[in-house]
Parts: sequence; structure tokens; C-alpha cells
Amino acid sequence: MACIPKTHIDLLPAAFHLSRTDSEGPLLKFFVPAVALVFSASTVIAATPAEILAANKAASGGSAWENKLTMKVEYDYSGQGLTGWTHSTDDLKTGRWTDEFKLGPVTGGNGFDGKSAWERDPSGTVTAEEGGEQRELAVNEGYRRANLWWQPDFGGASIAAAPAASDNGASYDVLTVTPKDGKSFAAWFDNKSHLLSRVVEKQAALTITTTLSDYRAVDGVQIAGKLAIDDGRGAKYIQTLTFTKAGFGPALDSSAYAKPKVNVADFSIAGGAKETTVPIRILNNHIYGYAKVNGKGPYLFIFDTGGANLVTPSTAKALGLTVEGKAPGGGAGEGTVDVGFAKVGSVQVGRATIKNQVFPVLDFIAPGVEGVDETGMIGFETFRRFVTRIDYAGGKLTLMKPEAFNPKSAGTPVPFVFNGSIPEVQGSFEGLPAKYDIDTGSRAELTLTKPFAEKNDLRTKHPRGVDAVEGWGVGGPSRAYVTRGASMTLGILKIDNIVTSLATQTKGAFAGGEYDGNVGSGILKRFIVTFDYDHQIMYLKPPSKAVADSGTFDRSGMWINEVPEGFKIADVTATGPAEAAGLKTGDIIAAVDGKPAKSIPIYEMRRRLRNQVPGTVVQFNVSSGGATRQIKVTLRDLI
Repeated sequence: MACIPKTHIDLLPAAFHLSRTDSEGPLLKFFVPAVALVFSASTVIAATPAEILAANKAASGGSAWENKLTMKVEYDYSGQGLTGWTHSTDDLKTGRWTDEFKLGPVTGGNGFDGKSAWERDPSGTVTAEEGGEQRELAVNEGYRRANLWWQPDFGGASIAAAPAASDNGASYDVLTVTPKDGKSFAAWFDNKSHLLSRVVEKQAALTITTTLSDYRAVDGVQIAGKLAIDDGRGAKYIQTLTFTKAGFGPALDSSAYAKPKVNVADFSIAGGAKETTVPIRILNNHIYGYAKVNGKGPYLFIFDTGGANLVTPSTAKALGLTVEGKAPGGGAGEGTVDVGFAKVGSVQVGRATIKNQVFPVLDFIAPGVEGVDETGMIGFETFRRFVTRIDYAGGKLTLMKPEAFNPKSAGTPVPFVFNGSIPEVQGSFEGLPAKYDIDTGSRAELTLTKPFAEKNDLRTKHPRGVDAVEGWGVGGPSRAYVTRGASMTLGILKIDNIVTSLATQTKGAFAGGEYDGNVGSGILKRFIVTFDYDHQIMYLKPPSKAVADSGTFDRSGMWINEVPEGFKIADVTATGPAEAAGLKTGDIIAAVDGKPAKSIPIYEMRRRLRNQVPGTVVQFNVSSGGATRQIKVTLRDLI
């Protein structure tokens, strides 16, 4: 993903995660938080998990649930600047379920067939979700919807009493529940009414709190009439589901919950051609090329497996698009931005066209960071429809019709699963098994998540390294401990000499534990990379001409961004060359080796500070506080 920090956009019950990148670029993914079902008042005094759940069942309708096999429930949706609806079908005996939703211009669905989770994204494609924690969250969802905790063995779950809690004058019995094949969540039961009042669940780096209230009787049982979903990022992003209708029926065939078979016919290559090739530029380890939207352009887009097809607000305005909604967007940085949605008639890359899409609209470009006028992103929706080949060294990208692709000479196959809309591969880091998201929008080589790095004590094992800003995007700076890894694997392929970032931030996309690391274009550019999303295989083939700067990291010890006067120092690495020379955060670099800084593209300046040999002396004319001075920085290896 390009200059957007692993962005999340949350819409519930479908949660958008515009994500994945070094601190940049978005991706779409969805999850469904708990839809609480049942309750009523009771005076049973509960203490143990079994007693708490027995009281809850009695308050919910007791034996009236026994002959109920399938429930269909509908809610109206409001939140994040959108209105709409969600419809759910739940198997009350097995925990299978499906959802569909329409939130403003955004439509889609999710489901769990008892074994596998799946997602129908807003563009219409359906994808099996087997990466990250997708299946675990689907298991949790089905467990709660079917009330499997009422079974004699708690439905195979591990359940323990947690300390009691109180909030706004009410007291709650709290259970920590870990379904078989699921993950731990907390369930709060009002200790007077015995209603399930709250579900708290960690989903990636976010903690989702679903509050349940306004229960009503339906066919002898109680169903939550209102759900308020809070991801912890502020009151303006809370989403509300209001009950409108529910009913019960006989058991449904397994096909009702299976991944839908769809034939998406909204894409083509002009003239019936099998493929189309467009030129690309690699800047800041990001892939840039041109695309047209609604026949207008061409506009400069970044190509990002970790992101979505999207445009910036200025591009949307130029195109005359109607933008709806204000969902929260975030990334590898710790900040949050508003994200809207707009209908797009067509997007064209070379001779390839995709029609009738809903694009997120957000300012994913942090001012002064990239040095190019990015107007949008080409992401999952495009990669999902075509086989995509990226030749970094050759400067070209090819989109192929899936049926025309021949993998014979594509290189080493690396199977992947989907974590939301991101390819996730099995691999290792210095012998440690790891799950990696593949993200062409990340400038980094390898970023390991904070939980993975801490679990394996990697900082202690790599004493040569620096704490630094190593990316910047919509969520602000991305900080990490940057060191050098000996080797990693992607599938069966071994790669040596890896610039490795150990994430240190407690918020953002690298703070969660649902995957172990993020592989960016810093690694991928060592290969010709081919993505076959239909068959879930990535192919890696060494190019005839290697990319020159693989395995290198900044040798100046500072992060710079563009300003009208030149470059502004946004961060200085402790003990690095810039600090030793006397440079400070906030200083403005007006000239470099006698040349006006504003005449040097920032991506070229960063390349020089990364690739010029140790011992190179760079002279800066610097201004701060009204004073001007000359400073010489001697580049050296920091890792």
C-alpha cells in the first residue's frame, strides 16, 4: 500500500480494514461483531460460569429455545455517516451463519459454513477467509449466535469467571470465553436481569465492544433490540443496529451457509486480448502507474496488494463523485482519518477495465511524504479479477485474463490464503515459523509485528539496530526498531540479508497478533512477482537484471518530509550521523551539496541517503529559528 499506513476502515457489521503497508496503503477486510440474541429479567443469583449461563438461558426464554433451529433477524443500521440494514441467518444448533448488508452505497456479506469463513466484498467477488484470525472470529460469532454456551459442556469452550465489573451504576458477572477453534472474548451479564449486556473482543489491533439493550420478546424468547458497536476510536464512530424483524424456521440445508458461487463479469481487456501491459515506476519502493476513472485521466495511482481501489477527495471532486459516510481509517501509524465511499462507473488500467465499483475516498497521502501526486490506489478488486505480474526491474506491470495465464515459467510457486483481502503466506524468520501478509504497498523489506517480536525476544537477539521512523502515512509516522535479519523464507523460497523492522507501536496495524509480519516491496522487488488470486498462488522469479539497492537502509539517521522551502526533518535517530552532526527535529534543509533542496525530489534524496556508500559526506544548508548554518553529515551503516 502506498503512502497510507496500513489503513483500517471500520463499518459494522461489516468492518472495512483499509490496511496493510509499512505505514501506508489500504486494504479492505470485513468482520462481524457479536450480534447478541437473548434475555429477560430474573432474580436467580449466579456465581459459577454454569450458574451464570443457566440464569441467562432462563431469562432468555429457557425451553422455548429448544425447538428453534434457524433464526433470521434484521436490523436497521446507522453510523459513520451512513444508514442501511443488515440481515442475518443463524443455525441455532451448529453455529453456522450468514450475513448480508447494505450501508449507504456499500453492499456485501459474510458467512461461516461450520468449517470455513467467507466474504463477499463490496465489488461482488467472494473469497474464502483462511488467514489471520478470520476463522477464529467466525467461530466466535457462530458460538454466540447459537448460544452454544448453554450446552452441558459449554459447546466445547473453555469458560472461566473473571472479576465482576460495574459501569454506570450497574453490576455485571463477567465470563472469559474461548470457544473451541476460536479466540478469547469477554461476556458481561447483568447480575440482576442476567441479560448479556456486553461483548468485548480483540480483533486485530482493535478492541471491539458491543453493547446490547432494549430487548423484546419474539415467539417466546428474547432478542436484543439495539446493538451499539464501539471500536475505541471515539464516540463519532460508534455504530448502531436497531432491531426491525426476526423469525424462526426449520433447519436449512448446508448450502444455505456455503460460500456463494458467483460469476463476476464486470471486467474485460479491450479487443478480446489476453493481457495488457503498462509502464510503472518504483519510487520509495512503491509501484506507480496510470489509470483512468470514468473515462477521465489518466491519473497517477499506486498499486497495492494490501489496499483497495480508491481515490483521494480531490480526485473524487474532480470526477464529480458523490461521497457518503465518515468511517474511521487508520494504519501502521497511530492516527485516524475519515473515509467516505463513492460509486465509480469504471476504472481502466492500460486496456483492462473494471466497471460499477464502490471506491473508498480518503486522503491517504500524507503531505510532503512521497514527492509524487498520487490521486488514487489500485488494489484488491483489480488483483482479484486478473492475474497480475509485476516486473520491478523491468518497470512494467501486466494484467492477464485468469484463463489465459500459464504458470509454467512464472517462477517458484508460493501458496497463500486470504487475511481479509491480503495474501498471507506461510514462512519463517531465522527459523521461526511465521505468517506473512504480502503487501506491495509497503516500502519496507520485512516488518515483524510487535507481539511476534516480543514473543521471540528478537530485540535482544539483534543488538545492532536503531529505533527509527521507517515509514509515514495517513496515521502519521511508523516507528520500529530496525535491524538486520539473517534470512527468511516465503514458502520454500529462502531469502537472505533482510532489513527487518520490529514494530514498537502499541496502536496501528502492526500492534495486533493476528499475523506475524508484513512483506513489502523492499523484498518483493528482488523478483518478478505474479499473483494468481483465483488459485491463491504467488510466483517469485529472479529477474535477469537485479534491483541495485536491495538490503539497504537509511545511512543518515533522520526522516525528512517535503516542505516549500526544501526538506523538514521530522525525526532524528538517536546516536545516528544526523544527530552527531547537530541536526534536530524541525530543522529545514534548504540546500544539499550546494543545490536547492526544493529542486531535488524527496524520493531521490532518500535514495541517496540510503544508497551512497558509508563515509560519504553530505553538506546541508540548514535553517531553524531564523538562523542559517552549514552542517556536514557523514553517512554510515546503522544496522
